[in-house]
This record gives sequence, C-alpha cells and structure tokens, in this order.
Amino acid sequence: MTSLEQEVGNLLRQKGLTLGIVESATGGLISHRITNVAGSSDYYKGSVTAYSNEVKIKIVGVKEDTINKYGAVSPEVAEEMAQGGRKILASDVCLADTGIAGPTGATPGKPIGLFYIGLSHQAGTYSRKHNSQGNREQNKLDAAEAALGWLKEYLISLK
Repeated sequence: MTSLEQEVGNLLRQKGLTLGIVESATGGLISHRITNVAGSSDYYKGSVTAYSNEVKIKIVGVKEDTINKYGAVSPEVAEEMAQGGRKILASDVCLADTGIAGPTGATPGKPIGLFYIGLSHQAGTYSRKHNSQGNREQNKLDAAEAALGWLKEYLISLK
C-alpha cells in the first residue's frame, strides 16, 4: 500500500514541482513524513519550523499587522506563511500550518484542535480550516494528515 506522502511525492515528481513546508503547530511532522520517502530529495526543498511569532515575522515574512489583527492561528497567517515559505525556500508549492494543539492555548472562538493550513502555488494562495478532537499528539498527527491530504487533492487538480 502506498502512503499519502508517497502519493504526494509521486504527484510532485510527475508534475515536475518542488515542495517547501512552513510548520508551526505540527512542529516538523509534515516534513518528517515527506522525508521518510526515499528519493524525496528530487522534489523536497526544505522547511522552516516557525513556532514563534518572531520567526513567522522575521524569517518567513508574515506581517506583524496580520498577526496582531487576526491572531497567529488564522487563515490569513496560514496563507502568509505559505506565501513566504514559497519565496524563501524557492519552491513551486509551499504547505504551511498554524494551530492550537492543546491541551492549553484555547481562546474565545479558537478551541483546542483548531488548525489552519495554508497552500501557496503560482496559481494562488489558499487556506483551509481543520478541527481535531484528540490530545496534543493526536491533534498534530491529524493536522499533518489533513495538510498532506489537501496537498494531494490540489496536485491532482492541476492540469
């Protein structure tokens, strides 16, 4: 059986695209899964684990105003993380995530298990909301799975 990360790798290879990743709440899990695939160096450029707002702003290029206005866990920040990552990692596609893994960190309107996933490609930059109901580790695993699943869907949709 082919894993989701193998399927993503095959699609990237078929389409001649490279991938970069900017992770916050998943802490490197998406990158770990991508690099578990033999030959991933053919399409994988690298990642930034931008856990703090400071790294999101200074390294990735998220606007401080965006974080102040919407919060670090927002579709706007996920999109800016994906856009910034695509630029600094010089990749064709960049996947990003920001979220609240738990067990603390919830705020009004932003419960534990809330994640936003960003995806940037020359055709556009998008975000998706994802909710998990598990413990910290399960929420991170679920968000990584959701991000890779969306990337697969997106790559399949490209002509």
